[in-house]
Amino acid sequence: MVTSRPGAFVRTWCTVAVLTAACGGGGAVTDRAASSTVASTSFARLQAQVLVKSCAFSACHAQGNTGGSGLILSGADAYAQLVNRIPANTNARADGLRLVVPGRPDSSLLWHKLNGFIAGHHTRDYGAAMPSTGQPLSVDQLSFVRTWIENGASNTSDDIDPTLLAGTTPLQNVPYTPLAAPTGGYQVKLAPFTVKNAFEREIFVYRAIGNTQDVYVNRIQTHMRPGSHHFVLYSFAPTIPAAALPPKDSVRDLRDVSGGTELTTLIAMGYHIFFAGTQAAASDYTFPAGVALKVAAGTALDLNSHYVNAGQQDIVGEAEANLYAIPKAQVQYEAQTLNLGNTDLTLPKGRDTTITKTFKFTAVTRVVTLTSHMHARGTNFVIRIAGGPRNGEVVYTSADWAHPPIVSFATPIVLNAGEGLTSEVTYHGDPNKVVRFGLTSDDEMDIIFGYWY
Repeated sequence: MVTSRPGAFVRTWCTVAVLTAACGGGGAVTDRAASSTVASTSFARLQAQVLVKSCAFSACHAQGNTGGSGLILSGADAYAQLVNRIPANTNARADGLRLVVPGRPDSSLLWHKLNGFIAGHHTRDYGAAMPSTGQPLSVDQLSFVRTWIENGASNTSDDIDPTLLAGTTPLQNVPYTPLAAPTGGYQVKLAPFTVKNAFEREIFVYRAIGNTQDVYVNRIQTHMRPGSHHFVLYSFAPTIPAAALPPKDSVRDLRDVSGGTELTTLIAMGYHIFFAGTQAAASDYTFPAGVALKVAAGTALDLNSHYVNAGQQDIVGEAEANLYAIPKAQVQYEAQTLNLGNTDLTLPKGRDTTITKTFKFTAVTRVVTLTSHMHARGTNFVIRIAGGPRNGEVVYTSADWAHPPIVSFATPIVLNAGEGLTSEVTYHGDPNKVVRFGLTSDDEMDIIFGYWY
């Protein structure tokens, strides 16, 4: 049976460098051509003073980008990249949004992303707020963007007060309302912590759930402040040496103040077992009826959050997770975590590559949930059934590396011994170098996550 397996080389979520995570893309080439040209229209000013400086600033949405989104906001094609373009985000597509719909800000994903710092601005998960520096645009800049869209999102008109783009009125009332602790369950929380300007901070806190007896969790709800790349809950493998087990309730950084790796933190990571996690600012997952995770009495979880702050001011990180329990009598099947990682990745320089990896099971496995994880060069992640009467059937697809969907199956995918799952991942090659598996944004990943019984 293939199950979750600990190991420093198969982390469940990536460590994303600041230059990639700042706006949700990848690559290392920054095109500042747009900012050096003379802006003679409202859109040209918007592009030069906001889109290039805030979103293409770190090559995230710049020409030369190798990221999966493919959204380029610098250069001459920026307008065509935005207006009436279908978004990669699954929820946004389902809601009929486009990146920009002329005359309709509320139907424009750009508007929702720029206002994602405001609690309750939109109730659906449209991915991380932008810019992902953790610092929103000013009120004046947001006014310019909304007016531009309301006026028809023209590429030729010059009808909006240009001084708005230089305005610095801070966006007020950006409250963060933590999740209320559940009744009939447990809450684990990362208290507010500071993320210094021009720095990415990834922390871990080993925290007891507080259950004095075995409980069965069938719903996991998470929430985190804007700017975070992920929030993950881990348990530790029983093989972890006592000396490597971290103390409870202490904040452990992955990086020191100079950006170097903290060795003791890295060692503990090698014994992580995935429990739950998300890349969305808010998530709410419920297992199929009768299925739940057994959480042994006295369990503690290692809470992991990663924030990127490419701005000039410090920001605050914070996250919490609610674990909802049900009576044992309602549980028919005890869920197990699925963590299938392919470490044999070699992406040739300068061309797209599709890599497949098949994972076979040694016993009957009923899959109830699937999701995926790849880094910014990943353009498409497909999961197929391997073997049996459904051999080759596609059961999962994601074209959004930053916000992969979590797919539940009310009727489990039943895989017999000798059958399994195949990951089929397409990557956009780096024009300058060969890329292999690894933990940073300069590397790549190919991991299937999920739950089974």
